Amino acid sequence: MGVEEIVLLNAEDEAVGTAPKSTSHHRDTPYHLAFSCYVVDTEGRVLITQRALDKRTFPGVWTGSCCGHPGPGEKLRDAVRRRLRDELGMPGAASITSVLPRFQYRAVAEDGTVEHERCPVVRATVADGAVRPNRDEVEAAEWWTWERCLELAERPESSPWYRLQLAELAPLGAPLDWPDAGRDALPPALAW
Repeated sequence: MGVEEIVLLNAEDEAVGTAPKSTSHHRDTPYHLAFSCYVVDTEGRVLITQRALDKRTFPGVWTGSCCGHPGPGEKLRDAVRRRLRDELGMPGAASITSVLPRFQYRAVAEDGTVEHERCPVVRATVADGAVRPNRDEVEAAEWWTWERCLELAERPESSPWYRLQLAELAPLGAPLDWPDAGRDALPPALAW
């Protein structure tokens, strides 16, 4: 397996290069492409995860189902499926829907490490909720009600991006009701 690369972006969200993921997150992290995914089962429960305790950035925080970085030329749906498989042991999603295609954020960890991402948010709907977390990535994975997810957004043990995303997701209603935001607002650097 080669070096995992992230896609660097300019202010217009156009790709302007790549960099190794392993050395890109620091006190002056460049603006880059990422995504967040909320896995929802047919009962409307959301898979919430706790990041592994030895993760370099934001260890041990509770957050959405999974997140990641699309590689150069990788489509968003393919990147989501890759991370669901590699991070959570979930072989596939029944459907993937763009929910917050314009989402972006900048957050600083306690150690000064910065996350600075254009991070479209998607919902992956699954019929089979079996999860086999990769312990290098995920400390815990639990199916939560939407009400419990909303409560987590009020607590400091949640990730900064989770709190910001929930502020935008809450007005959309229950997760199974989130409307498809389409593909037009995705960054130019990212194919569907």
